Amino acid sequence: MKILKTISLGVATLALASTISSADTLENTVKNGKLSCGLNTGLPGFAAPDSSGVWAGLDVDVCRAVAAAVLGDANKVNYAHLNAKERFTALQSGEIDVLARNTTWTASRDVSLGLNFTGVNYYDGQGFLVSKKLGVKSAKELSGATFCIQAGTTTELNLTDYFKAHKMEYTPITYDTSAQTIQGFEEGRCDALTSDASQLYGLRTQLKDPSSAIVLPEIISKEPLGIAVRQGDDKWFKIVRWTEIAMLNAEELGITSKNVDEMLKSPNPDIQRLLGVTGDIGQNLGLDPKWAYNIIKQVGNYGESFDRNVGKGSPLGIERGLNALWKDGGLQYGAPIR
Repeated sequence: MKILKTISLGVATLALASTISSADTLENTVKNGKLSCGLNTGLPGFAAPDSSGVWAGLDVDVCRAVAAAVLGDANKVNYAHLNAKERFTALQSGEIDVLARNTTWTASRDVSLGLNFTGVNYYDGQGFLVSKKLGVKSAKELSGATFCIQAGTTTELNLTDYFKAHKMEYTPITYDTSAQTIQGFEEGRCDALTSDASQLYGLRTQLKDPSSAIVLPEIISKEPLGIAVRQGDDKWFKIVRWTEIAMLNAEELGITSKNVDEMLKSPNPDIQRLLGVTGDIGQNLGLDPKWAYNIIKQVGNYGESFDRNVGKGSPLGIERGLNALWKDGGLQYGAPIR
């Protein structure tokens, strides 16, 4: 890819490709036999090594689901671990083909960086982590505080806007990775840490004494964390988008990794189409008819992924909240498979 110019988003200067490669990403992925997927350098619940050293998390599951859909094997993934400043350049340059790195979907990113967001994997918002010793119960008590912040994120601008609106002052200390921010917080270099609330719950588990810190109640922004692909390849965009939608529909239809084989016999037309028993969705996507079956069998539906990685079945214990299905009062809504 030829880099022609750069743009500044205020938090980082990123290379922008004026001409996006029109290469067939699906064809290249099948030829290589591996999916190239960009992840966080380490964020519990979203992308972090488990006790066996295997990378796991909500974002990791997206990578694995795309690999299952395209290659029939969720394990055929090469992971690139990227900090916030590296992530967009890695996608633009072709180093990765999917960016699943807790990235907020914003207008400037969507229209200026040569990428497309395929959907929202997690609805989030920016919050505050503070030590209990600080004795504060609200973010409005943090005037004059020092903050640990990850550079190259929407966090910096949101914090500036919030403190300006409330006529408060603060001192920022920026780091390249989230791991460095929690280390700075642990070592007392800052009074508070601010980031997406989900990230704060994950980072808190890395403290020597997680009970020593609390997440304050305020949520000061909208942070729809989305999956991104390069512009210029509609076929690949649709594959990644419908991979996410398949996991949502599977949850809504009650199809899980444990009962998916039994569900192949279901008379429900929606289930038959999703699992490739009838219809030509897979063929139209350029995939095997069992593309969605492979996703569900090997990775699970969205609810299964949420629960084991960030929900009640995980150390984070986050409630579904906005990430519940639409029929349960949440925002997650899968378009019809028909």
